[in-house]
Amino acid sequence: MIYNFLNIVRIKNTKKILLALNPLSALNMPEKKIKILRIINRFNIGGPTYNATFLTRFLSDDFETLLIGGGPEKDEKDSLHILDKYKIKPKIISSLQRKPRLLSDRKAYKEIKAIIQDYKPDIVHTHAAKAGALGRKAAHACGVPVIIHTFHGHVFHSYFGKLKTAIFKSIERRLARKSSKIIAISKTQKEELTSVHKICKKEKVEVVQLGFDLEQFQENLVNKRAETRQKFNVDQNEVAIAIIGRLAPIKNHTFFLRVIDNLLSSTNQKVKVFIVGDGAERTAIEKEVTLLNKKYGHSILLTSWIKDITTFNAGMDIICLTSKNEGTPVSLIEAQATNLPVISTDVGGVKDIVLENKTGFVIKNGDYETYCNKLRLLVEDKALRLSFSKAGYSYVKDKFHYTTLVKNMETLYLKTLANDKNK
Repeated sequence: MIYNFLNIVRIKNTKKILLALNPLSALNMPEKKIKILRIINRFNIGGPTYNATFLTRFLSDDFETLLIGGGPEKDEKDSLHILDKYKIKPKIISSLQRKPRLLSDRKAYKEIKAIIQDYKPDIVHTHAAKAGALGRKAAHACGVPVIIHTFHGHVFHSYFGKLKTAIFKSIERRLARKSSKIIAISKTQKEELTSVHKICKKEKVEVVQLGFDLEQFQENLVNKRAETRQKFNVDQNEVAIAIIGRLAPIKNHTFFLRVIDNLLSSTNQKVKVFIVGDGAERTAIEKEVTLLNKKYGHSILLTSWIKDITTFNAGMDIICLTSKNEGTPVSLIEAQATNLPVISTDVGGVKDIVLENKTGFVIKNGDYETYCNKLRLLVEDKALRLSFSKAGYSYVKDKFHYTTLVKNMETLYLKTLANDKNK
């Protein structure tokens, strides 16, 4: 199915672009919305779900979007409550699964291809690896004029061995040639994709940072703090520390618990620690937590996933991240939006979202001693925590708001469509 751009793109903003390119062809166009098919790996809790939700919900009326994706893995909690909140009804493709499986992948590809042929999108925009592989292949086979892919993270280090990593890089290079544009969610990620891992040329990659509904993290903070601390029995003089994310090897909770062990053995400050999330590493982490709680008393709690993260965050004092690899960690943006200081390993786009030494500390990946020292400093120095908290919301409120995301993405869509027309 080959699309004719002149018979599809029909909105006032695009007309302005086309008018500059070809005045005669643009003037008599009937108006029609640009149709976007948005494909996400799976609806689990995390940045991709928020990104896909806000882009589906808040693009202007010049666009029409159909959102499709797979369900969460067995050890993940689904994020459909997020879509419900914003009145988004996605199409679930159960065969679209995270892990490579020949039969389910083939089925998902055929389903995606059938949806493309029925929906006839002007743009197919895929999010994350599996959706990017099957979605871009199907879109290319169907002749979709514009194919865009967002890397929310990548698996080019710290996930697999050299051979498997090389295979994934080779696949992504082939897929990049089928893509009109690649979106990186941070400047650091763009550099990794182009200069370090050489997935494609820099001209093909645009940086569009994630966006979130951040005002909610500023609402009713005093009452929410009291509610959370009462619920989890956190004393007024205790410092509450949390790490939020999948319980997976890449998040490096083992490193986090080593740091906590060091902290609890070296400070007189009362501390309570929360591990928020779930995943394949839960059993191993529970064993480590049990040993530490026997050693220090019941200072560490695994909460599983928490839906109302705005209320939970309000009760915390510090948010940590210890990952070996990241895209743009949502937990750090949400923490700063709640006026919380953060401390993180220097991975992925962390330095692009944390104002170093003003809203938090960014530590070289694997530097155990420095991480321990900086976390202890934050725990014991209330004035420093207050200083970091004052800068947090003002730093993220516009830069990472969904309105900024939507504006930047609309501009990219229109520019890419116009470039396709001008080929």
